[in-house]
Amino acid sequence: MPEINKPPSLSRRQFLWLAAGSVALACTGCARLRGEPRIGLALGGGGAKGLAHILMLESLDEQGIRPHMIAGTSIGAIIGALYAAGLSGKDIRALIEQFLVAEKGADSLLPGLPKSIRWLDFIDPELGSGGLLDSSDFIEFVGEQLPVQRFRKLMIPLKVVTAELLTGKQVVIESGPILSALQASMAVPGVFRPVELGGRELVDGGVANPLPYDLLLDECDIVVAIDVSGDRVLEDGKALSSMGVLLHSFHTMSNNIVAEKLKQQRPDIYIRPEIRNVRVLEFYKAKQVFDQSQPAQRQLRKSLKRATRAYDGRWGCSTG
Repeated sequence: MPEINKPPSLSRRQFLWLAAGSVALACTGCARLRGEPRIGLALGGGGAKGLAHILMLESLDEQGIRPHMIAGTSIGAIIGALYAAGLSGKDIRALIEQFLVAEKGADSLLPGLPKSIRWLDFIDPELGSGGLLDSSDFIEFVGEQLPVQRFRKLMIPLKVVTAELLTGKQVVIESGPILSALQASMAVPGVFRPVELGGRELVDGGVANPLPYDLLLDECDIVVAIDVSGDRVLEDGKALSSMGVLLHSFHTMSNNIVAEKLKQQRPDIYIRPEIRNVRVLEFYKAKQVFDQSQPAQRQLRKSLKRATRAYDGRWGCSTG
């Protein structure tokens, strides 16, 4: 009979080494078995009201918290990009405060400012081109402040939310040039011209996902969502202009989308600053936005402390 080769026997020590190696191999790519929570930060859209995001970023900086990932829509995407590129909350605030003007003097002073920092006219009218205003100059200004120009060079991974014009479907951009993605994400339909990217016409992400915390739920342990939609109350006898009707309709639509999302699944921390009577393009009201957002900033500090204290790590492998 042919001789049968028997498999070599393993010593107890060899068996233990093999078992340990199998566990290590199974956990290859794990973020950690136990440690600090991965915090996801979702920054919502809201035009000038989105300046409130700056105070929230300052709270993160004060507590030494560095987000694992950021998702942003419209102004949230813009401020998120600046932060993901390495600017601190204080740095971003300084960009705003260098050209604040009083509301009464806004109309007379803004035309005299350098073109790249006119918050109110973004700038040239584009009647008949799919939008009333051209955002190119504003995006150029943002580009001058960004230390990097491509997603892969950001210090924090960033998801920029836009929407396809014809279908309204969400389009998330997280690679390639940053500025074109930001321009698409802030292209409020009827106000700014749609942006063509990858053969698709893209508009403001608020059409599909005004507060994109859902994009972070599977990749982060604690998800923080900052809703800067704010509120507006019309004075008695005062009617909205044609532009006001358009923007308020967009605001209402975005609020309804967020409300439905919150019914389905909430983020771990939901912060909604009580911003009142600030319209989409009223960036000169930055001080008012900052003042109104301070209670929410304090709320975020407390919520972050509670959430990180309660987090005790998770055993097992994850794909983070």
